[in-house]
Amino acid sequence: MYYLSAASGSVSSNRLFRYEVIGLGSVGSGGQEATPVRTSGSVFFTVPYNRMNQFMQRITRLGGKIVSIQSLSIESAGEVSHSQPPVQPSVVLDESEPKESVKGEPVKSKKESKAHGDVPLNIYRPNKPFIGKCISNEELVGEGGEGTVRHLTFDISSGSLKYIEGQSIGIIPQGSDKNGKPHKLRLYSIASTRHGDLVDDKTVSLCVRQLVYKDPKTDQTVYGVCSTYLTQLQSGDDVKITGPVGKEMLLPEDPEATIIMMATGTGIAPFRAYLWRMFKENNSDYSFKGLAWLFFGVAYTPNILYREELEDLQREFPNHFRVTYAISREQTNAQGGKMYIQHRIAEHADELWQLLQKANTHTYICGLKGMEGGIDEGMSTAAAKFDVNWSEYQRQLKRQERWHVETY
Repeated sequence: MYYLSAASGSVSSNRLFRYEVIGLGSVGSGGQEATPVRTSGSVFFTVPYNRMNQFMQRITRLGGKIVSIQSLSIESAGEVSHSQPPVQPSVVLDESEPKESVKGEPVKSKKESKAHGDVPLNIYRPNKPFIGKCISNEELVGEGGEGTVRHLTFDISSGSLKYIEGQSIGIIPQGSDKNGKPHKLRLYSIASTRHGDLVDDKTVSLCVRQLVYKDPKTDQTVYGVCSTYLTQLQSGDDVKITGPVGKEMLLPEDPEATIIMMATGTGIAPFRAYLWRMFKENNSDYSFKGLAWLFFGVAYTPNILYREELEDLQREFPNHFRVTYAISREQTNAQGGKMYIQHRIAEHADELWQLLQKANTHTYICGLKGMEGGIDEGMSTAAAKFDVNWSEYQRQLKRQERWHVETY
């Protein structure tokens, strides 16, 4: 447990942070549940930079909620600047707490390490794919939008294919390549929960944009092999499916987690699966009570995929779901340029930074490769306000498996 004292202890770093915490509980002997230390108001802690991650995990375990973080300037060793509130409790780790690892990160508990130990993988392989059937193929782009994006649902009831949210399946298109060999499979993020859109464990869904581009050498229009095949499927058509694969984008099992999602285009696919599991299904083993915040970047309003679903969820669950759009061809950023997802991240960077301090906050990025750069730029600005190097802090989040990226 943590011991609280009235004077701030000596620190080996010149960076201290003042945490304001509410709802803090304490764990009784014998592992009893947390009981409130204070029923109202805030408790303040002064924490050195190298103890921040440990501190956040302990506060979460004790039932507390971090409501603000403030960087403290240090005038001399162990003394807080008089511009700050006069006395803040310090935090000292009990020797009975888990020790830090060699790299300075909290050691994961056995529960955390085994959280996704039963993930289904490669039930069907390319040399022996599952043959599913297309049961629906619906256009997602509204009138006046750009390109074509289809929501496809496949019947998988005749096989053994199982999957969970955040995974992908492989599709092997019909026909052969220019060398007469069968086409290689392409991977697509699954857009449905493990129970499928019909909630009967018999379907899997994808969100597929038809790839169309100009060949720079011939100036001829080129159509993507697999995306064109999928977007033109008819109800009843067979489709070769492999997988599932992937463990990078899996949801934490904690139903009170904060889930930050950043998507462009069809990168919305895994996040649709998350949101359906959180809000549209009645699962006995998972009832979401945390915060889900989606940042979604598209070119035009008609290109907001699943818009009706998203906005229905926002109206129905205003305390648990937020959606923030970045519509590049219709909105302008603070500098007068096009509004991309990184500009929305920058606008909300301070709030996002506060959320990242919670030990059960997970961030997911999915979409076009290159979007990470803008996100890093926005977060760097926020982190700098607290005298924190974003690149270093992001590496810590990745080691803790709280920063997830899948771009293409």
